[in-house]
Parts: sequence; structure tokens; C-alpha cells
Amino acid sequence: MSALPGWHSVKARSYRAFSRTSVCQLASILPGKINLLALHQLHYINRIFMANSAQARKRARQAAALNQHNSSLRSMYRTSIRRVREAIQAGDQTAATEVYRKASGVIDRVADKNIIHKNKAARHKSRLAAAIKSMA
Repeated sequence: MSALPGWHSVKARSYRAFSRTSVCQLASILPGKINLLALHQLHYINRIFMANSAQARKRARQAAALNQHNSSLRSMYRTSIRRVREAIQAGDQTAATEVYRKASGVIDRVADKNIIHKNKAARHKSRLAAAIKSMA
């Protein structure tokens, strides 16, 4: 038996809601590397959505994983746009063009996966290209 309330067995991996402190305790006793962010997300999902079936628990786990992946893509998208804007402000048109070329691919990939709308992607690419063109 474990000392954590609501955690009956490490092997069982029960999906009951934990307090923030018990999640940290859990991360310290489980073997291997544990992603604390994933545990906190699991805690958050279980607080809002109490799954009553195995299928619903699985869907909750899948939603958490998909949310983490989509957040990563969205962050990559924002970073690429920020880098282009920084290159434009630096005033070097050739460097800005090169950074824009890389960012354009990132923007298109994110739009293809429906993380952002395709029109939003086109609008960002158009405005960045216009800003680079106006540097000359």
C-alpha cells in the first residue's frame, strides 16, 4: 500500500483526482522520469471530467496528449513569426528573407494540421512578406 491518498497501486495507475501536493509526491516515488506537466494536466482533466468508463478515461488521456502536441506546434508557429519580426526590425533584408522562408514552411505545416485557420496563415505570411518587401 502506498502512503498517498487515492493512489491504491502504482501498477493500477488509478485515474482519481489528486491534490497538487500528492501529484508531486507521486512523481517522487514513481520509477523513471515522470513529466510533471503531464501529471498536472491529468489532475486538471480528472477534476473537470470524471470518466465513468474505460473508453472515457482513454479519451481523456488522448485529449491531454493531443493538447500537449498542439500547444507545442502553436508555440513553434508563434516563435517563427517572432523571429521574422525581429529580423525585420534588425534591418537586414537578406537575413529577414531567409528567416521568412523557414517560417513560411512552419506556418503552412501548422495550418495544414488545423491548428490555425488557413486564412490566418495566409494573412500572416502576406503581412510578413509585405514588411520584408517594404524594407528595400
